Amino acid sequence: MGLSHTLQQLEPFNQLPADVVENLSQAIEVKKFPPHVHIFNQNDAPSGFLYVVKEGLIDIVATSPGGMEMVVDQRSKGSFVGGTPIFTNQPYTAGARTVKETECYLIPAARLIALSRKYPQVTRQFNRSFFSRVRRLYADLVREQGQQAQAQVEAYPFQKKLPEIMSSPVETCLPSARVKDIARQMTARGLGAVVVCDQNRNLRGIVTERDLVAKVMAVQGLDVQQMTAAQVMSSELLTLASDTYMYEATSFMVSHKIKHLPLVDDNQLVGIVSLSDLMRYRSQKSMLLIGRIKKATHIAQLKEARAELVKIARVLLNESRSPIEIMEILSYLHHSILKRGYEIVLEQIEQEGVRPPELDFCFIIMGSGGRREMLLGPDQDNGFIYADHPDSEKDKIEKFFDFFGARLVDAFADIGYPRCNGGVMASNSFWRGCLKDWNERVYDWVHTPEPKKVMYSTIFFDFMPLAGDAGLCQSLRDIVYQQIREFPLFLYHMMEQDFKHKVPLGMLGRFIVEREEAHQGMLSLKQAGSVFIVDCIRMYLLENQLDAVTTIERLDRLVEAGIFNQDTSEHIKAAFEAFTFLRLRNEIALIDQGEFPSHYLNPHELTRNEQELLKEAFRAASKLQDSARRHFNVG
Repeated sequence: MGLSHTLQQLEPFNQLPADVVENLSQAIEVKKFPPHVHIFNQNDAPSGFLYVVKEGLIDIVATSPGGMEMVVDQRSKGSFVGGTPIFTNQPYTAGARTVKETECYLIPAARLIALSRKYPQVTRQFNRSFFSRVRRLYADLVREQGQQAQAQVEAYPFQKKLPEIMSSPVETCLPSARVKDIARQMTARGLGAVVVCDQNRNLRGIVTERDLVAKVMAVQGLDVQQMTAAQVMSSELLTLASDTYMYEATSFMVSHKIKHLPLVDDNQLVGIVSLSDLMRYRSQKSMLLIGRIKKATHIAQLKEARAELVKIARVLLNESRSPIEIMEILSYLHHSILKRGYEIVLEQIEQEGVRPPELDFCFIIMGSGGRREMLLGPDQDNGFIYADHPDSEKDKIEKFFDFFGARLVDAFADIGYPRCNGGVMASNSFWRGCLKDWNERVYDWVHTPEPKKVMYSTIFFDFMPLAGDAGLCQSLRDIVYQQIREFPLFLYHMMEQDFKHKVPLGMLGRFIVEREEAHQGMLSLKQAGSVFIVDCIRMYLLENQLDAVTTIERLDRLVEAGIFNQDTSEHIKAAFEAFTFLRLRNEIALIDQGEFPSHYLNPHELTRNEQELLKEAFRAASKLQDSARRHFNVG
């Protein structure tokens, strides 16, 4: 494929006459870069070229105040690198580092500037590039907050090495181990992965939760009883030495897109770390808080821990962490508090002589908690699933869960989690039931999709186990998928209900703010922004019967399944990240003012660049809405 043809497939060159593009291509040179070299560094002066990736892969990297290089984006074949500085004459806001041998077309900046004088869309494309705005905002935060002593102090765990957090000894299995037994082993021990070794302890591969979902649960017609580790494991195993620094391991895992990393010294397996382990322990305060939560014996102690979360969020934001990463760390802390609260309440009622019934049950959380997307002000969305039982036992069982659910909800409210205004809580019998009850409930929602039932489903479908028998959750997930397979038209009704609401941008790109007194002059970053991304991605996930927890993980699964392409996914991720960042910063500011955190803000109090960033995020959400409407519309 010639360069001229390649350019004609890309914005803004696809809007230019063919002879103009052909003439431009004559001035372009080609250059190869070896792997792991910087094409340019953050804060370098513009090189005088726009880089178009012909072959290969480039990491976009930014440097944190502590000097750690973080991967914030990637550019693959057909992508631009280094465009914005050409028109701003400002230094690069991030660096570009090759992942593997990469060949680029180098377009002279002078030719682009000359083109822009005749064709304004060239300038608009690069000046309004969504990704560059997000990354420039990130770089600005690094510069503004890099001098804060607190951020420097709290970054010290990055001087630590992996033995301080690794799990050892490592759970292993033989290649001949049955998948069913491995799944039980992982569930019983709360593991995300098991390393596969032969009888001589030589590493052969790794079996992760994703392997089990993608290669076993998601494939029809398999004989699960006979499948072995050798059939499902990932055999291309990446490892590091145990004396690796935490920040090095984080960068390695992110760049290779892996979540579990075995540690090997002298060809011996000595430990394993997960990406979530690294994220949890990246802040000294979060490390200490986790220990306090686990040791808590009273609800009052958990209330104190809950109040500390804003300090954790502020430090992480000062360290210029990705807001998506901060959200996952906060969710882990919220889950830890809620789970310990559950355990304390259960211990209390047992001491009072109230015993749980003799059946399996699971306490679930839903909504943002179920997606691990909690920030600083989540309310309660929770319930119970329990095993089917004889009708003669129903009254006794319901009496226990009615009592236990009420005590739990009261305890969580005392800790600092407001009651759900819609009553989506374990104290409400509607949000409790055996599998048979839930089957009937989901059937009703799916086959009679009235607005209120659709609203319930959008909260419920993000459920995940917090305590108890997690296997019940998977059984319930199977029920949901079966009902949607039987009545796929339900997804149209979900789409129709959600799309009654639009992003708050007018015809001229002006913000449309609330007129009601409670939030007059404000708009919601959640209800008018990120919720559209969450809901649309959930619909695609349900349609394709895929399992993933967070919105970002769901996007990755949709890319893997060929539903979305990588560029579309990255654009949506960037919008979701922008909403999350602005919302988190707003929540911290409200708490500092003595107010309860909210997703409402006044957009006119943002800086000009932040307003433009927010508008681009809203436009990205709106485009996703339009795509989903076309996809799910049956008319």
